[in-house]
Amino acid sequence: MSTFSNQATLSYNTSVINSNVVTGEIQQVLTVQKDSVVDEYVANDVLTYVISLVNSGTTAYTNLTISDDLGAYIFGGTTVTPMTSVPESVLFYVNGTLQDAPTVVAGPPLVISGLSVPAGGSAVLIYRAALNSYAPLDVGSEITNTATISGDGVLSDIQTSETVVVSNSPNLTITKSVNPQTVVENGQLTYTFIIENSGNAPATAGDNAVITDTFDPVLESIQVNFNGNAWVPPTNYTYNTATGAFASVAGQVTVPAATYTQDPTTGVWTVTPGVSVLTISGTI
Repeated sequence: MSTFSNQATLSYNTSVINSNVVTGEIQQVLTVQKDSVVDEYVANDVLTYVISLVNSGTTAYTNLTISDDLGAYIFGGTTVTPMTSVPESVLFYVNGTLQDAPTVVAGPPLVISGLSVPAGGSAVLIYRAALNSYAPLDVGSEITNTATISGDGVLSDIQTSETVVVSNSPNLTITKSVNPQTVVENGQLTYTFIIENSGNAPATAGDNAVITDTFDPVLESIQVNFNGNAWVPPTNYTYNTATGAFASVAGQVTVPAATYTQDPTTGVWTVTPGVSVLTISGTI
């Protein structure tokens, strides 16, 4: 709710007389709430946002516009934006029924216009935004983005914000290669697994990371190394010589956390993943 006040002036001859001050209150009947589907993010995430609008009044709101700043923040005297909108993801529902696609300007800021909320009704706007190189990833980081609603019947802009925090956890990927790619019968192969962690926390034994693979053709007399250290069964891994099924023991695969550097001029974040390497060699 907001209040207003005003005062009249009466002028006659050379006299000026002020009236008493009257005050009133404007009751807001359009309520807005913004939510993220998830509370935490990691590098390269695509976040989904939901804006709920409820009109408790007796008059419809038409020609509404929602502008989202996509988490913009000031860095080094300029504004950087940590999210990039996904325009084709926008969905708009009125009283639970999907509407024709509204007008979308990708931005930043993201601007969605041509929205209406019927009297005594509700509307839901859903859209997605992808994290980019301006998104902070180190421990304790967060992104707050604010949506502003304006349009016919809205006497003063309505703002709603949502904050998501960076996940303090490992974020692992794995890449496999083979050498040589062409091998003779009874020749030796080496498989190399590169495990990268772009998260801000290391993958420790408690994360119970496990690598499994089934080698075809089956490898014989395998030798296994992890980060240059020899592994032995069954302490570090198990291997079925009949089927070629390999599995590391839970918790044996560990990967250091990534490191993050923000360019002092551009504000762009650079991620240097933590890396661990598993090699498995054997004869086919």
